[in-house]
Amino acid sequence: SNNNACLNHIMASSSSKSECVHVVVRCRPMSEKETAAGYERIVDMNLRDNEVSVRNPKDPQEPPKTYTFDKVYNWESRQPDVFAETARPMIESVFQGYNGTIFAYGQTGAGKTWTMEGVFEDPELMGLIPNTFIDIFERIARQSEDKQFLVRASYLEIYMESIRDLLAPEQETEIRGLELKESPDQGVYVKDLKTVIVSNVDEMNQVLRAGKRNRKVGATMMNAESSRLQPCFTITVETSERGLDGQQHIR
Repeated sequence: SNNNACLNHIMASSSSKSECVHVVVRCRPMSEKETAAGYERIVDMNLRDNEVSVRNPKDPQEPPKTYTFDKVYNWESRQPDVFAETARPMIESVFQGYNGTIFAYGQTGAGKTWTMEGVFEDPELMGLIPNTFIDIFERIARQSEDKQFLVRASYLEIYMESIRDLLAPEQETEIRGLELKESPDQGVYVKDLKTVIVSNVDEMNQVLRAGKRNRKVGATMMNAESSRLQPCFTITVETSERGLDGQQHIR
């Protein structure tokens, strides 16, 4: 469309009662290709009131449609700010014992990968994932010696209700996919999904890169490297703390 809104939705959720689900919208800048083709921006972002307004270019007299979200970011937003305001509070909840999830959705080319990954080696351009890796291990380093941590990672891909393990692509389950199970102790989980123990940011990045090499991608009109499959990178943090009885208690 010549009037692409270029919106990228970020969902941040936690089991914490005070947080529930937050919906964040980020609008990327126009690309050089879009500008050269004469496309126009039809979206305005009200950062003060967290509103997104969409104009009808075919009818300038028509009032814009306005939508309110928990947080909105325009094309001038910085990666560190997006992380600090959307992901960091959720990570804090995770260290308090809650489950947390962040996922991005939007059409191809909306900026999901940029927001989630960005440039790993550049602090100003890092996305939510590398910033999360750093934040987790910085928090662990600040904990008292009475606490011990075990951090594990898994990486899967979903397409048409079929689950594929990106860290063990050679598995015989490649055709039929892994099974989704539920138990009173674990809740919903993926049977036989490989998990890797990591002890620092570099090892976490290695797990992510290993999984990305096994992703199935293909070119689309909006993106040279896109995927119809949905990836899910999961980090599990277990805490063992010495109680008043002198014993270690796992959380």
